Amino acid sequence: MEKIIDENKQGNSLVLDQNTGNSRKLYIESYGCQMNFSDSEIVASILSKEGFNTTQNMEEADLVLVNTCSIREKAEQTVRKRLEKFNAVKRINPNMKVGVLGCMAERLKSKFLEEEKIVDMVVGPDAYKDLPNLIQEIEDGRNAVNVILSKEETYGDIAPVRLNSNGVTAFVSITRGCDNMCTFCVVPFTRGRERSRDPHSILEEVKELVDKGFKEITLLGQNVDSYLWYGGGLKKDFEKATDMQKATAVNFANLLEMVATAHPKLRIRFSTSNPQDMTLDVIEAMAKHNNICKYIHLPVQSGSNRILKEMNRLHTREEYFELIDNIKKIIPECAISQDMIAGFPTETEEDHQDTLSLMEYVKYDFGFMFAYSERPGTLAERKMEDDVPEDVKKRRLTEIINLQQNHALLRTQAHVGKTEEVLIEGTSKKSEDHWMGRNTQNTVVVFPKEHYKIGDFVNVKINDCTAATLIGEAVGYSESN
Repeated sequence: MEKIIDENKQGNSLVLDQNTGNSRKLYIESYGCQMNFSDSEIVASILSKEGFNTTQNMEEADLVLVNTCSIREKAEQTVRKRLEKFNAVKRINPNMKVGVLGCMAERLKSKFLEEEKIVDMVVGPDAYKDLPNLIQEIEDGRNAVNVILSKEETYGDIAPVRLNSNGVTAFVSITRGCDNMCTFCVVPFTRGRERSRDPHSILEEVKELVDKGFKEITLLGQNVDSYLWYGGGLKKDFEKATDMQKATAVNFANLLEMVATAHPKLRIRFSTSNPQDMTLDVIEAMAKHNNICKYIHLPVQSGSNRILKEMNRLHTREEYFELIDNIKKIIPECAISQDMIAGFPTETEEDHQDTLSLMEYVKYDFGFMFAYSERPGTLAERKMEDDVPEDVKKRRLTEIINLQQNHALLRTQAHVGKTEEVLIEGTSKKSEDHWMGRNTQNTVVVFPKEHYKIGDFVNVKINDCTAATLIGEAVGYSESN
């Protein structure tokens, strides 16, 4: 999964949605992708059974955990600064223990524990069930580490504790790991090979959320379109499956159909897709069910065929255009967002212009854009020279961002004058008198509160917009309530 959350901000500290009465205090901060936030909910659930209740006050915590991201250099720098803060507090409260979870944990275990000695515990993404044992290790005065990658672990048997929850939206993890081996990406090395979760456990988790009053879920995976359940095991081993396993296998389109049919009033989103793996049956399932949101995050990374090949993105510019055309043909109202990297090794001005022209063709609703940063251990770091000057990277990134801003405004302007269904998620960040929600295209909508409440589906007439936000007024409840 390539979408980054709050990379340039302090990570979200997370709070239990219930008071368990536990005596020990746990403080968690999460950085990076949505999967990390989902994983923190799994960790909180595991530790709740070990006597930990979460807190927003780091100073009172017995255990401080930071769930980390390695996909960009800036995310790692942010986490390191937070670890400095944690250790400053630890000098005042020497009984407090500090642990690192997630992708940085796997990649930098020896540095954190042995060289820099800045944490007590290092735990990789597949080892969270071992947390009770690791905590006992550090309480006995020893450093603790488990970063072993699993071929089976999906945490399908863990009921996540919903953290920092608005009671309306929730993440549901469906796959772990990635097999695509893009040359710039650390995910296959930090999260392991791709495996899918039993669909029945997914449906059970979704039903529990619906029973608790949640109105929207996001199905999560590094690459959701690769979801494939045939009884367990790695996706790469599917060819060895029995004929019966192959005949009864569930792919991502099947899973979407199952969830959408079981809960016709539940909004369903998913993230992240990979262009080489998205198939027409997924798009057709989205078109068939009104409760599957009409939005696809479809990272492309570059518009140049030469650079796509260097990145080991197993699709061409032309194949991407064909996919975009099919989406727009089958779901004309579908919103599409992107990930884009500026200044990948060997990128020329012509390659950069190819990226800009691809953006002109698609006219994305929004995007996540970055200058290339070399990630240790990736094929690009080992085999390619980071040869694009920083000033050139910054200039190209600025051009990409400016073009995206133009397209985003064009897309939001197309909503003005329409009445659209919005799910209220909370109070607007800019006005206590306005609600904030999203339409099916994932665009933020703000409107006066009046008598409506969080969790309501409301029809909102769009009167104005910025490049990122629709501004309107409620005209009544929608049929989804």
